[in-house]
Amino acid sequence: MDDYIDSHVHSDHSGVNPTQETSHNDSACDIVQGNLHIIPVLYMLVFPVALFLNVVAAWVSLNLKSTTTFVVYLKNLVAADIIMTLIIPFIATSYLPGMWDLLSISLCRFTLVIFYNTQYTCITLLGFISLDRFFKIMMSHSRFCQNVTFSKVISGSVWLIMFVGTGLPNIILTNKIPVNTTEISSCMVLKGPEGIEFHEKTTLSFNVFFWLVSVVIVVCYVCITKKVIQSYRNSGSNNSQGKQKIKLRVFLVIIVFFVSFGPYHLIRIPYTFQQISQPSDSECSYTYTLTKFGKELTLWLATTNICMDPVLYIFLCREFKEKLMSKFKTVLPQFQ
Repeated sequence: MDDYIDSHVHSDHSGVNPTQETSHNDSACDIVQGNLHIIPVLYMLVFPVALFLNVVAAWVSLNLKSTTTFVVYLKNLVAADIIMTLIIPFIATSYLPGMWDLLSISLCRFTLVIFYNTQYTCITLLGFISLDRFFKIMMSHSRFCQNVTFSKVISGSVWLIMFVGTGLPNIILTNKIPVNTTEISSCMVLKGPEGIEFHEKTTLSFNVFFWLVSVVIVVCYVCITKKVIQSYRNSGSNNSQGKQKIKLRVFLVIIVFFVSFGPYHLIRIPYTFQQISQPSDSECSYTYTLTKFGKELTLWLATTNICMDPVLYIFLCREFKEKLMSKFKTVLPQFQ
């Protein structure tokens, strides 16, 4: 679905000295390649933290009974975060000198497809968790969407749509066989016209989908906050500390979501248009290389969400927090 390391391509524009143009392009490419060296370092800094937090989250969630819709969504989100965590070392390795040539085919056809589809599975599940909170608080007497079987069907459908509806076609359409792996300047090289068209459509669709989910999350949590604060007022409570905690939880959920995923989705569309429509001789232009570096950096930032989710579980799910505390109380005495 995405490209990672672009080749150095030189051009001969009319009215421009070819030597000067080549030097200009080389300079731009050298700059972005130099900056990209920080990306694997950032990924490997995230990896141990994400692995620890998500292993703990999985350990706790496996001991939670799927008796509520929230727990069902939470368990699926934990599974998605673990998959993304395990893919991080492969992505980080691909940035290292010489490794792209060795890993490019498997990365483009399988690893990156799984990574991106899992990321949007996470985004979708975060949206359903927000809706679940909304219906439970705003419509507490209604059984709408509160059925555990319904939540399992929804979760299964999300995985199915993401991987069969978009992932599998991307794998199938990344079907070109290069003569030499050094010729693979980007994942787009492995796609035919149909694959490039599908790539563009899915990228645009995912971006639109992300902003729709963002609106849902903001609306849900703003309504929840107003409802809870109003209930305090109706009861005559002056519990300002409780009100502040509610606001803090909502603020954390929204901020974590937008800080993690927002920058990537802002730069993703212009980058995709440049990636698909630009002539091959402009791959080393300053505009393209700057956009490319921005895309890579914001993609890493989006990946950090897998470290944030386990922390949010503590704020959003009382069962998770209580089970986590009981597990630590059981384990800690053994190390004393």
